[in-house]
Amino acid sequence: MKCFSIDLDGTLLNSQHEISEENLKTLSDLQAQGHCLILNTGRAYADVKKIKAIQEMKLPIFCVNGSVLFSENGELLYEATIPIPVYKDLFSFLKEMGVGILVYTNDGGFPSTLPPLHHKSKEELDAIFTQFNYDAILEKEELKIYKLIALVHIDQLARIDEVKKSLFGKFDLTMASSFPNNIEITSGEAHKGKALIRYQQMMNQKFEEIIAFGDGGNDLGQFEVADIAVAMGNAPRHIQQAANIVTKSNDEDGFSYAVRHLLNS
Repeated sequence: MKCFSIDLDGTLLNSQHEISEENLKTLSDLQAQGHCLILNTGRAYADVKKIKAIQEMKLPIFCVNGSVLFSENGELLYEATIPIPVYKDLFSFLKEMGVGILVYTNDGGFPSTLPPLHHKSKEELDAIFTQFNYDAILEKEELKIYKLIALVHIDQLARIDEVKKSLFGKFDLTMASSFPNNIEITSGEAHKGKALIRYQQMMNQKFEEIIAFGDGGNDLGQFEVADIAVAMGNAPRHIQQAANIVTKSNDEDGFSYAVRHLLNS
């Protein structure tokens, strides 16, 4: 059986954050052929399940860049967390850098998860981050930290570059970007590629071929372990250069086009 590991935002989802009818049909056809389909995303599980089309599918879902793995039946299979002392040091560091901070936990994302913030103005983002009481997060019982996102408005990309340079080598964590204006920071064990290897081991199976689809820096991990890496036409140039195949954009049903015309599947 082949494994199709598919990113969501910018890949399977179009600019309206929807799965097109053409992409849905291709997913259905691949399932009917007996292949394994995995949604491999930086999103939290709750944000994935908000997508109506996905509610009707039974697929394994790897969330938060491989931090949390769910079976096709919604069973929690694995989770990789950031230790609380490390979180405190990292949070303080990001606070000093003056960036917005999103904290993904087992009790949700605070002050928000990423998808609802995509079209917010700089003023709206500043208000969200300055008004939130981050101390309340540490008061939660049985707290688990999955990910921090350092976020700036799209016109402040130079600040993200500064944060990346300052973070380098300071923490034993995994860092990647799902969009140019963020850095997603997870456990060193959280990684889209490691998640695919881990899932095979947990299921006691070996995929005959792994085909990974993505558009962002957090997809390079799955590209590393894939037999075939497919970058979207809307992906940045360095992501396309890391892939074996470049397909059409996410607004041109690039996933479906790759499956039907480029992969001979």
